[in-house]
Amino acid sequence: MDRNTIIGLSLIFVLFFAWQYATAPSKEDMAAQKRTQDSLARVERSADSLARLKTESSAAKPASSVADDSIRIQQLSGNFGPFAAAAVGKETEVTLENELLQVTFTTKGGKIKKVLLKQYAKMERGKNRKDVKTPLVLLNSPKDLMNFVLPIKGVSGNGINTGDLYFEPAKEGNQLIFRANAGEGKYFEQRYVLPSNDYKLDYAVKLEGLDQYMASGEDMVTLNWVNYLGKIEKATRYERTYSTLYFRPEEGRVGRCSPTANSDKEDAESAPLKWVSSSNQFFNTTLFAEKAFASGVMETKSLPETADYMKVTSTTLQIPVSEVTGGSGFAMHFYTGPNEFKRLHEMGYGLEEVIPFGRNILGTINRWVIRKIFSWLSGFIGSAGLVIFMLTLLVKLLLYPLSYRMLYSQAKMSALKPEMEKMREKYKDDQQRQQMETMTLYREFGVNPLGSCMPMLLQMPIWIALYRFFPASIEFRQKGFWWANDLSSYDEFIQLPFSIPFGFGDHISMFTLLWVATTLIYTWYNSKSMDFSANPALKYMQYIMPVMFMGFFNGYASGLTAYLLFSNVINIGQTLVTKHLIIDEKKIIREMEAFRKKPKKEKGFSHRLQQAMKDQQRITAEREASRKKGK
Repeated sequence: MDRNTIIGLSLIFVLFFAWQYATAPSKEDMAAQKRTQDSLARVERSADSLARLKTESSAAKPASSVADDSIRIQQLSGNFGPFAAAAVGKETEVTLENELLQVTFTTKGGKIKKVLLKQYAKMERGKNRKDVKTPLVLLNSPKDLMNFVLPIKGVSGNGINTGDLYFEPAKEGNQLIFRANAGEGKYFEQRYVLPSNDYKLDYAVKLEGLDQYMASGEDMVTLNWVNYLGKIEKATRYERTYSTLYFRPEEGRVGRCSPTANSDKEDAESAPLKWVSSSNQFFNTTLFAEKAFASGVMETKSLPETADYMKVTSTTLQIPVSEVTGGSGFAMHFYTGPNEFKRLHEMGYGLEEVIPFGRNILGTINRWVIRKIFSWLSGFIGSAGLVIFMLTLLVKLLLYPLSYRMLYSQAKMSALKPEMEKMREKYKDDQQRQQMETMTLYREFGVNPLGSCMPMLLQMPIWIALYRFFPASIEFRQKGFWWANDLSSYDEFIQLPFSIPFGFGDHISMFTLLWVATTLIYTWYNSKSMDFSANPALKYMQYIMPVMFMGFFNGYASGLTAYLLFSNVINIGQTLVTKHLIIDEKKIIREMEAFRKKPKKEKGFSHRLQQAMKDQQRITAEREASRKKGK
């Protein structure tokens, strides 16, 4: 053979061996073929296992039934792989119970089916519109979901959904173990432990012996949690406002989905999450991880008011496969219970922020000032209504220095009233001159026209905080006072045979009605010493506003309207005592006259304002002169 022939044959042999090497099955393919053979053998063995799962007594199944199950398992192996036997079964219920909870589980998915809170009740409207208490059950919607997606290779879809599997229960004392068996000691396990006198379930999930079945490149187990929030409270309009989904990154502040948006979505795809909480107005269900979830996506959707449920909260969480397959599994806690501040605070990581006390400074005031005062008062006062009165009185006493400054400023304005009337009579045809002379009088007599407003503005954070405090505090829930049977909801003193629009409702709240009446009385008394000549419309607007707000407060928490009523009564008492017994009007007049005689420094806000008004008056006069000259 010549040289070219030798080279040609050599290249042919090289190409042949290269092709044979490239087309040969890899180690992974060979392992996959072996697993397929093992899977077929396991399917044959799983018929007996399936018979044990479905047999409730020691009687054996007929041979034809076992054969049917075997065929069905073979059909399911494409969708469920090693869990094919666990995809066939019968749903049964198992319960765990302590002094506070009765938790019902289902073997279909190994999840919680419902939770009964023993020490709380749901208020419903019964016959003749009477309030009736019924058992309070959470997580009881048939549409609720709690399942894991296991990244098992060789099955159709994205993995195996544990919600489609039937778990074998094993209960011992306060511990319940669910296992979805995959044969030969392999299984997916969910372990629940309910301690005594606690609303918190210890919860852990674990994959045992399934490493070879995990899909390559998939390093996360997905947890899908869907919770339909039911209507628990009588005032569902405000329950809807205060119900949403909260979450806490491992590093960072508590976040939430909007409680008022029809649909809201929050992504935490790059931030590990410590807990996620699906929260009603006074109760929450929180999934708390010992180690953080790798990431999560949270979403809420509001349902129509005619629906049986208020909202749907949806959460998708990622758990590293290494955490589920290692050691005792991925440890979590399942809290299902009341929004009790102390209990949630002790769980850590800011879980108490699911209580809708408000955000930023308002939430801080409620959590660490108002709530502590309320708890202290509740320690020796049994009635929640009397606690509200004492809380109102204490707040008014603490804010009295600001109220005194406001009343003192009003007294100075009242003492200046004769001078103001003379000035207006003198310049009755010149509004600009009146405004300028008014500022001159304020400056000469040392009167601050904003003096009566500033103390009121400084009190606003306290008022707004209390506006959030009463509907959020579970301590007022279903606590009665006078004619109100639930201070966390509206009081129905008079039931109407029709419904008034604009949020008023089909009832009349007596606390709201008394608040409006006392507000009008207080307004009338204060307006006697006020000057409305510059803007007469304000005189009537102050009477219209309380009546307009009646429709808003008529459906609000009676604890808040009771506070507003008590506040008005105390305000009237403080005003009468301060003006007639503490403030000396004659002394104020002497002080103002003395101030008038003192030399004034040409600086300050009032001076700049007066100078600006003079400049404006000069410009207006020049324009008027120019206009006349042009004619």
